[in-house]
Amino acid sequence: MTFLSMFSSAVEKKEEPKKVPALRIDVINNGAVPKTELKKSSPPEMKAPSLTSPKCLPRQNLNDLPITFADISRAHVNIRSGVVRTTCEKSHFLSELLGANIYLKSEFRQFTGSFKERGARNAIKQLLLKHGDGFKKNGGVIAASAGNHALALAFHGKELGVPVTVVMPTVAPLAKVDKCRKFGAKIIIHGAHIGEAKIFAEKLVESEGSCYVNGYDDPPILAGAGTIGIEMVDDVPDMDFVIVPVGGAGLIAGISCAVKTLKPDCKVIGVEPERAASYHAAMAAGKPTPFNVLSTLGDGLAVPTVGAHAFEVARHYVDECVLCTEKEISIAILRLIENEKMVVEGGGAAGLAALLPGAQLDRPDIKGKNVVIPLCGGNIDTTTLGRVIDRGLAADDRLCNFVGSVSDRPGGIANLTAILAAEGASIKDIYHERAWLHTSVDQVQIKCVVELQGKDHAERLQNALHAKGYPLVWNKNDGKNKV
Repeated sequence: MTFLSMFSSAVEKKEEPKKVPALRIDVINNGAVPKTELKKSSPPEMKAPSLTSPKCLPRQNLNDLPITFADISRAHVNIRSGVVRTTCEKSHFLSELLGANIYLKSEFRQFTGSFKERGARNAIKQLLLKHGDGFKKNGGVIAASAGNHALALAFHGKELGVPVTVVMPTVAPLAKVDKCRKFGAKIIIHGAHIGEAKIFAEKLVESEGSCYVNGYDDPPILAGAGTIGIEMVDDVPDMDFVIVPVGGAGLIAGISCAVKTLKPDCKVIGVEPERAASYHAAMAAGKPTPFNVLSTLGDGLAVPTVGAHAFEVARHYVDECVLCTEKEISIAILRLIENEKMVVEGGGAAGLAALLPGAQLDRPDIKGKNVVIPLCGGNIDTTTLGRVIDRGLAADDRLCNFVGSVSDRPGGIANLTAILAAEGASIKDIYHERAWLHTSVDQVQIKCVVELQGKDHAERLQNALHAKGYPLVWNKNDGKNKV
């Protein structure tokens, strides 16, 4: 069944969708809807609804939501000549590991490295449709971003002849700043973080008359993201689950609207880092509410408050939302590199992270089912990637450290390394020191990092050293017990 036939069957039983204004891109109320509009669409405050069941909140006519499937289908036609229709292929390695049929939607293969291109192009084209060609000379768009949204706007602004101004905080990666500049965008470095950059961008809108494009909450952005859902249903028509990373909730809002319209029995589950659980906070409060975001490997998902439009759409369609840990994200990145030869950023790998053994979606109802995961971004710094790989290896018990004591006489360290060699452990780093060992003057403390094959291998090495009488503190930084 093609998308057009599914679309026809999906809409023929419904009333004609109420037309959403062509574009609601402004900076009032921090880039969300004006307060008068927000009161009409936001749910009333409730006490502690379930974090995993949006259906516990009051529902409204789906045609009154900030976007409908009609908006997504128009966006699908609007952007298809300017973005990559990414593949959605089954991963045999991950399917065997996770006990389900895993399909990976490779959105990191867009030209600028993320799904953000879909919404950016749709928003710019709608502005051109609304304001005409004069917008190219007298208007332009402005955004505050430190990453993927900035790259997407800069690239498609250049492609469509629209001036783009990007306000980036001082912590923005230099590589992304340079890329935006090469695309012809006007770059302004201001603010210690994205919040300060956004406030400055809003002032520029007031003074220069540009249109502010919110990267995760403007309706055209949501509709553009929803085109991923259309392609998913086209490529995997019998899918049972879609596992979507959640940051500002724009991606999951668009995908869930499309998927639930075309395939209502498919479950849509969100995943966000436990250190950036802004969607959970919104569900608990019944409305978007600030969350104290901490540093996370999924930095692209570290949004303090989900978007008002995005939350209003997502809460009607998303079945549940779970959390993933930093350890799970690092292992997910490692699995994709080793098994799929894919380099994906932390936020892009969050969907897979929640499915790993021991994670929150490692459960019976998903086993054996068809599961689609959008890998939504691949813009990870090389230095960060190196650290993430090391953390992934450590979390996988393939990189272990221990502290032990050996004789300070000739051959003391040699005896230890002989045991390591016999057990097949490769020494990555070794260091010995005398000053902080107070038990015996003829002993020296050894700090060692070794490369192993996994948990079983680590246990064998640990037992071998213990059998030879070496007192150890294994994986000292993990706070594990002394052996």
